[in-house]
Amino acid sequence: MEFKDHVCELLNTIDACQVFFDITVNFDLTKNYLDLVVTYTTLMTILSRIEERKAIIGLYNYAHEMTHGASDREYPRLGQMIVDYENPLKKMMEEFVPHGKSLSDALISLQMVYPRRNLSADQWRNAQLLSLISAPSTMLNPAQSDTSYIPLSSLSPVGFILCHSVLNSDAAALPLWKLALQSSTCLCLFRDEVFHIHKAAEDLFVNIRGYNKRINDIRECKEQALSHAGSMHRERRKFLRSALKELATVLADQPGLLGPKALFVFMALSFARDEIIWLLRHADNIQKKSTDDFIDKHIAELIFYMEELRAHVRKYGPVMQRYYVQYLSGFDAVVLNELVQNLSVCPEDESIIMSSFVNTMTSLSVKQVEDGEVFDFRGMRLDWFRLQAYTSVSKASLGIADHKELGKMMNTIIFHTKMVDSLVEMLVETSDLSIFCFYSRAFEKMFQQCLELPSQSRHSICFPLLCTHFMSCTHELCPEERHHIGDRSLSLCNMFLDEMAKQARNLITDICTEQCTLSDQLLPKHCAKTISQAVNKKSKKATGKKGEPEREKPGVESMRKNRLLVTNLDKLHTALSELCFSINYVPNLAVWEHTFTPREYLTSHLEIRFTKSIVGMTMYNQATQEIAKPSELLTSVRAYMTVLQSIENYVTIDITRVFNNVLLQQTQHLDSHGEPTITSLYTNWYLETLLRQVSNGHIAYFPAMKAFVNLPTENELTFNAEEYSDISEMRSLSELLGPYGMKFLSESLMWHISSQVAELKKLVVENMEVLTQMRTSFDKPEHMAALFKKLTSVDSVLKRMTIIGVILSFRSLAQEALRDVLSCHIPFLVSSVEDFKDHIPRETDMKVAMNVYELSSAAGLPCEIDPALVVALSSQKSGHCNNIHCLAKAINQIAAALFTIHKGSIEDRLKEFLALASSSLLKIGQETDKMTTRNRESVYLLLDMIVQESPFLTMDLLESCFPYVLLRNAYHAVYKQSISANA
Repeated sequence: MEFKDHVCELLNTIDACQVFFDITVNFDLTKNYLDLVVTYTTLMTILSRIEERKAIIGLYNYAHEMTHGASDREYPRLGQMIVDYENPLKKMMEEFVPHGKSLSDALISLQMVYPRRNLSADQWRNAQLLSLISAPSTMLNPAQSDTSYIPLSSLSPVGFILCHSVLNSDAAALPLWKLALQSSTCLCLFRDEVFHIHKAAEDLFVNIRGYNKRINDIRECKEQALSHAGSMHRERRKFLRSALKELATVLADQPGLLGPKALFVFMALSFARDEIIWLLRHADNIQKKSTDDFIDKHIAELIFYMEELRAHVRKYGPVMQRYYVQYLSGFDAVVLNELVQNLSVCPEDESIIMSSFVNTMTSLSVKQVEDGEVFDFRGMRLDWFRLQAYTSVSKASLGIADHKELGKMMNTIIFHTKMVDSLVEMLVETSDLSIFCFYSRAFEKMFQQCLELPSQSRHSICFPLLCTHFMSCTHELCPEERHHIGDRSLSLCNMFLDEMAKQARNLITDICTEQCTLSDQLLPKHCAKTISQAVNKKSKKATGKKGEPEREKPGVESMRKNRLLVTNLDKLHTALSELCFSINYVPNLAVWEHTFTPREYLTSHLEIRFTKSIVGMTMYNQATQEIAKPSELLTSVRAYMTVLQSIENYVTIDITRVFNNVLLQQTQHLDSHGEPTITSLYTNWYLETLLRQVSNGHIAYFPAMKAFVNLPTENELTFNAEEYSDISEMRSLSELLGPYGMKFLSESLMWHISSQVAELKKLVVENMEVLTQMRTSFDKPEHMAALFKKLTSVDSVLKRMTIIGVILSFRSLAQEALRDVLSCHIPFLVSSVEDFKDHIPRETDMKVAMNVYELSSAAGLPCEIDPALVVALSSQKSGHCNNIHCLAKAINQIAAALFTIHKGSIEDRLKEFLALASSSLLKIGQETDKMTTRNRESVYLLLDMIVQESPFLTMDLLESCFPYVLLRNAYHAVYKQSISANA
């Protein structure tokens, strides 16, 4: 109510002073006067829309009575005002009768500006509006400032309703009003509150006698707006897209043109902003069945070029300052001084103000810009505003109405000062789109349409950039909404960037899938059919069929017969490059004291998807225990990585960091999200599937082939063990898991060995007394034979030792493959580790030695003591279907581990074992019982293998205990036995 009183008082004062209004002369005074009228009208209209307004003021008065003991003395007036403004426009029409002359003068002065803003796109195009290159000879000429950049919000046709009599009395008023009614069906009151002007005007004029003609005008204008306004504004947006693109491109190449052509930039921003707001307002309040004109899938492009122009202004602000500082001091000051000197009448006060303008501009220099001095012309602009007020009243000695050239010149000077100290404020005034904050649904819909159209996705970054505008719609008088608007800007910006990154991730995933398919075609398993066809063709064998269709060879997809042919991969790459341009457009953007980095969104999504893809490509099926071969997985992963590396050509991201984060996590048991990795999947598969089948007798280890091989059984296995355990597959596994993953595999294997050793310890405890006696009676064959018969669970010991040997044999393959892989990747480091291991003295402290052995083990090198890293079995040895040959490795490595733990002499204990074993075997040689001597020769060979495997036992020591002739005969007998078995 106080605001209403002040407004009425000010309007009465203006009328009493008979103030002169002309938007082209006293621009600031006229614009602020129109803004005051529009604000007052808006406030009263919004007040009338509050449904519970009477209840609210009643509660306020009741609260005032409870607090102060009496009602508010202004309460009756407030209540009366609420009642009077039930129909706000009708009431204000009555109020503005005395103010009609001033208001109508201000509105009619818009005829020099408003019609130009409402030309059709064809007229703009024919006039080469906003074009810098249409007339190259005038490219460097400064564009003269006028009022073309002022926003249209203050040009509301509501003003003509308040002073409606002028529509009949002034010939210039009616065309201007009709033009406004034809271009829009609704006007913006405040944010997303709109005002349907045609209905409101018709409802008001229907009760006024003699206004039938005006009512018909309103109806015609409404029909015109409904029929043609949508298409007209659509064509304008189309023109502005190309005009702003041209302007942004030229200024990016020649930023110096921002000086003379700054007006073009702000005109372009203002025009585009008005068209975008018009679309936003009308799309949400469509009064027509056909909505095609209100759906613009290319709106993102227009917003993008607006943001590009804004970025140019911010980036090259010093260039513009330098230009306009020289302009103000070298031209504007001189011209203004001449105009002042030529004034016939110039009172002292006005003369002092004008002289201060000239002195202020004359004192400017380029050095101030170079030194980074902060300019502030607000005082000068405020003085000019006061001077406009002084010179616009009817009784002024110096009437600005008689010196319009002075007013226009000062308007130009004010614009030039804003180019020096108020560029940011000018950007907000001409291109602020914070209204999107209140049209969230339409905002998100536009963003989705942008992403769905590949040609527009390169402009999608404009939506996160618009979120930086939101805080400009806050006001210091309403601080409580600052957090609400700030949170909305953050959530929308985060959502937009996240969706952009997801879209890019999905495109990259599709490309990776295509590339993995192409890489899969090059795998050796697919060449058999091609080789078969080639052999048949060469031998000219007649086929039963007319002729098999020739299989397409890999690489055929790259042979283009027609440039117009676009493959799916081409489309994906095009869409990705467009979207990546948007993600890479800005390194970061600040939204409400938060900084967003679009590239980091893409990086995080790529990490998550790469992790899931690697695990998914293993194709592990827990039910059927199927899993991809390591070599095939490695091929797919490399194809995937090749595509990801190519992303660096589109976006400035560190893809190596993605690889390190993802692949290092895959070497652990679980990733950062607690999900299983390829390390855990392959470890479980080799332990629970392959090695379990070895224990069941379906698979055997063949040292000569360095692989596990399927044995012929009744129930055929679903996989071929050799295809998962040969040297090439183990190397691929080492490439995938890396040293950390292979260490986890070894630890898992050792856990199974430790469980077997625990069972062996139980058996040793059961036979402790007999074993103790045998240890002291190895030189008494008869006594040893009697003690041997007392031993229990001998077969169980043999079986468990065989299992341990099988596991250690597999581990030996894995370690050898790891050593080969590391030797290729880090040969110098591996050779240094090997040198450490080979030159460690025997007398070295065991803790120090174990550190070296642990290092060597991690590099896949064999060690003397480490039970998991021993030299691979001799390639001259054959394998046995019962895997008994693995006992040698088990005995040596288990003995070395146990005697190291219990701090015993490994060499002495193994010599003692050799003496006991050789004594027992020599005793068997004297036996005649067939059951006792069964497989005697094989056991002899096992003793030889134990010595050859051991780094602590020598052949000389074996010959001192066991005659070599028995070994030679045993080899001969086993060989003859294998020949007869094969026959």
